[in-house]
Amino acid sequence: MFDNSTINLEVLKKRAYNLRWATVPEGVIPLTAADPDFPCAPEIAEEISRFTKDRYFCYGPPDGLPEFKESMAGYFQKKRNIPASPALILPVDSAAFGIYLTCKAFLSAGDQAIIFDPVDFLFRYSVESAGGIAVPFSIPPGITAVDFEHLEKLITKKTKLLCLCNPLNPTGKVFTKEELLMIGDIACRYNLIILSDEIWSDIVYPPNVFTSIASLNEEIRNRTVTVSGFSKSFGLAGLRIGTVMASHNHHYKLLMAASLHNATIHGANLISQIAAKAALDKCGYWLNSFLIHLNVIRDLCVNELNRVPGFKCIAPEGCYVAFVNIEGTKKTSKEIQEILLNSAKVSVVPGLKEWFGEGANGYIRISFATSEEIMMEALSRIKKGMTGYPKVV
Repeated sequence: MFDNSTINLEVLKKRAYNLRWATVPEGVIPLTAADPDFPCAPEIAEEISRFTKDRYFCYGPPDGLPEFKESMAGYFQKKRNIPASPALILPVDSAAFGIYLTCKAFLSAGDQAIIFDPVDFLFRYSVESAGGIAVPFSIPPGITAVDFEHLEKLITKKTKLLCLCNPLNPTGKVFTKEELLMIGDIACRYNLIILSDEIWSDIVYPPNVFTSIASLNEEIRNRTVTVSGFSKSFGLAGLRIGTVMASHNHHYKLLMAASLHNATIHGANLISQIAAKAALDKCGYWLNSFLIHLNVIRDLCVNELNRVPGFKCIAPEGCYVAFVNIEGTKKTSKEIQEILLNSAKVSVVPGLKEWFGEGANGYIRISFATSEEIMMEALSRIKKGMTGYPKVV
């Protein structure tokens, strides 16, 4: 399912936007947005086809299809050890909107929210769009200990929200149960809401184990809003489907009110909910095979990148992105991105503040959710493109 023969580049060049095949010049390999090059599981397309044959596309319930909410609750119960209630799960039009919605529901103008650094720009964007102030908290790549004492020092009377991204994009860190207990304890002591973005939670490499912070205990769970989606695990980014899950009615009512679903201004696409239910109910085999493939490509990617002069890459514990330290090249992240694009015909994401925060300075991010053949070609081009460029240290 995940060899080069399954990738249809002609289709990708027409449909894969967001810095990918449809937006780069001909001949460039995009290792940019974290979106698989592979087609989704066939059961998802079959379920969509069955649904559309009736030719009825009516309004759905504002709070989501009951059957999808049931499947999602089952996923949280069985896979994440969370006593989830279907009634407290709200389908939304993406995990990205789920992050924004949570900020909108729990922040007022001038409130502060702690976000990780580096982390996906959506956190800062969502906090600031809600009128809040994003306060960065440094999470070092690799196994360096997290400074929880510093985290506590960042909390003020205006701090209302603690934003957790686990696994962490772009570094690939998977938080341990002990680290999550520390985060949960701090949130409880300072009466903070936890926004737990878990869109990458299925993409974890052994021996690392994912733990959902809402599974730790009731006190932590009751202040956690869990955000999830289907773009990373099942390649459904274009269907725009995700969920937010609360643990009691008050939080759910706040999320529902902020969503504008009842006004039909926003809402989760019914076809997308049908597709996501099929992914949960029928496509576990596909995800398992995808993980086996990604584990191989991860090792290949990390090994080859560490052979490039001036590059240092720690193997990610989760996610299918490699966060590469390029400080040894004596070039900036933007300069390396331009060198690779112009000389190697490979597109990567530079570690700029607007993408990931100040903590990404001196790094580039590379997505490796592709075939071994495409990845090998890209890595070969990177090595050749960097030849003779910088004097490394």
